[in-house]
Amino acid sequence: MSAPAAADLAIASDLLAYLNASVTEFHAVEEARQRLLAAGFTQLSERQGWEGLQKGGRYFFTRNGSTLVAFAVGAKYEPGNGFMMAGAHTDSPCFKLKPVSKSVKSGYGMVNCEPYGGLLHHTWFDRDLSVAGRVLVREGDTLVHRLVSVPKPILRIPMLAIHLQRDLSTAGFNPNKQTQCTPLLATSIKQKLEGSSGEAAGGEAAAAGNGAAADVSAAARHHPLLLRLLAKELGCRPEDIVDFDLNVIDTQPGVIGGGEDEFIFCGRLDNLCMSYCSLQALIDTCGSAEDLAEETGVRAIALFDNEEVGSDSAQGAGSPVMRDCITRVTQLLAGGAEGAVQRAMRASFLISADMAHALHPNYADKHDPDLAPKLGSGLVLKHNVNQRYATTSISATLFREVCRRAGVPTAEFAVRSDMACGSTIGPILASGLGVRTVDIGVPQLAMHSIREMCTVVDAAHGLRAFTAFFKTISELDRTVDPDTLPPPDIRGTLREPACGHVH
Repeated sequence: MSAPAAADLAIASDLLAYLNASVTEFHAVEEARQRLLAAGFTQLSERQGWEGLQKGGRYFFTRNGSTLVAFAVGAKYEPGNGFMMAGAHTDSPCFKLKPVSKSVKSGYGMVNCEPYGGLLHHTWFDRDLSVAGRVLVREGDTLVHRLVSVPKPILRIPMLAIHLQRDLSTAGFNPNKQTQCTPLLATSIKQKLEGSSGEAAGGEAAAAGNGAAADVSAAARHHPLLLRLLAKELGCRPEDIVDFDLNVIDTQPGVIGGGEDEFIFCGRLDNLCMSYCSLQALIDTCGSAEDLAEETGVRAIALFDNEEVGSDSAQGAGSPVMRDCITRVTQLLAGGAEGAVQRAMRASFLISADMAHALHPNYADKHDPDLAPKLGSGLVLKHNVNQRYATTSISATLFREVCRRAGVPTAEFAVRSDMACGSTIGPILASGLGVRTVDIGVPQLAMHSIREMCTVVDAAHGLRAFTAFFKTISELDRTVDPDTLPPPDIRGTLREPACGHVH
């Protein structure tokens, strides 16, 4: 593979800016929100009316601060026309702090965590770690949500020396997630960890005595040192922190690497790379009124939380968030037209965008040799007859044609027949909405590691494919209707072959 073109490197640099700002799902949505506002999109609230919606308008809303839906209505939209959507997700496997994170083990101040999603937990050992996420802060009589990211390394999960586990090469490395994956915060200095309250160490909230209520304050549940670090970044007092949703994060930023600057090395490529491609393509194709002048449908993206744990949450793809959006927009613009919502669902098309497994040169036998996309091979179409992916021959054909017109190569993937297959938001949304769906992704290696990799050129392929999708899919989609029957004479020929037998 040759060195990337300057245009591809520019896309990769902007992707890295998005990735490095998006250290958690909350930060990913905030970064997307800022980019949409800068591009002229209007923020809506699900709790308020949307009566101001109009053709040619560009809008977005968030749910839980970790899911975002953005859409632009075509100037030639008519009631019942479809939503041309790209769906991705904002969450990535990691460790998350437990509701009581204060723990002291053998005289060390530890932070009690649990694994989120199917992370390769051994890759988190001996890394410079910190915390980031959403904090609930008391400001006078109100509670506000604030985002935080502690920029310096404050945590570490140290490996046990090889001298103390001589059987590592034979027994393998499979640490216990409860007892052996706890990050170390500090040595257990009483004044540092427990403050002046004289609480006993041990990682539990103070127990109620003689029937008195237990202390459920943040100070009782988390190390004062951790609260002070958060307060410093937030510009508040430690005692103003009420609660939080915090991820353990790697402090090393994503970079462009490789001998020819052809790779992207970064955490959270799965699936923020696809979130970026969806977001930026929508912005690039809806930047002005002229961009929507000939559009007959609604261009939309949905960046969901909780995909890595099954999507069954109020802000996941299994929630009604996308159906709510399609229904609300269609009804407002339809003016009472009969069946507009149902017709819109049937006319819609979804790209389920999630990173794909590239052929690993050291484990080539883990792939079907005929369906093993390589790094640099372009956008990967994912297939599974057991509906772990939602791709059909029609949805795949439409997406291949989008890519062909954009000059973007495509490759095909299906898991080995003797291996289990993962899944995506594609089948969840396809079954919940009845929307035609194609599952695709940029190929990558080290999926679910703390540090993943893909190629610069494939990231650029992703953005160009999504840009072409929004520009061309409404027109292309009118050429294929799987429920339109062929003319009667053709049907008769199919049913009545010359031999007289019905096949």
